[in-house]
Amino acid sequence: MKLHGFFRSTASWRVRIACALKGVSLDHQSYKLRRGDQRSDAYLALNPQGLVPALELDDGTVLTQSLAIIEWLEETIPEPHLLPSDPIARAKVRAFALAIAADIHPVQNLKVLFALAGHGLDEAAVNGWAATVITEGLGACEKLIADQDGPYCFGDTVGLADICLVPQIGNAKRFGVDLAAFPKLMAVDAACAQLPAFADAVPGRQADAE
Repeated sequence: MKLHGFFRSTASWRVRIACALKGVSLDHQSYKLRRGDQRSDAYLALNPQGLVPALELDDGTVLTQSLAIIEWLEETIPEPHLLPSDPIARAKVRAFALAIAADIHPVQNLKVLFALAGHGLDEAAVNGWAATVITEGLGACEKLIADQDGPYCFGDTVGLADICLVPQIGNAKRFGVDLAAFPKLMAVDAACAQLPAFADAVPGRQADAE
């Protein structure tokens, strides 16, 4: 299978982690997002949204949206489980993952940041917007797992919530967010960093890292 992505893309990062946890080997096709590679005709033919990642299966089928890709992996490669079996627990894990993937990430990605710059905001103001969005979102995430014992977001098994959290923590660091305010999240991030699937997926270890 081929993962169309970018080393720093948090959505691509999620899929790299999930594939590693499931034991899936990938070929990688990199797109420089600031250069607009993802808007090329060739890539838009794969993913009309012009977003990364896209996962191209061996038979040519293309899957888009990181959480949909991860759910497909979960359904086709059940072990190890990324979601708990209990329906309430599954809903809580999905809610945490969506708090990041649907609420935090989209409003501080490149498309939004470029739009803000286009409306006259300077770089400091744009980055400040991103940091504020991340800080508010992570504050909610900290509370969502306040009653969990760890070491991961929802207990002693790594899963979808952790796959979404770790790249978002990485992005928070890029924007200078004060992460000391989120001790629970940072403890999870540290625990995940000890796992090869997470350690090998970090942006700096990718072939297209700059």
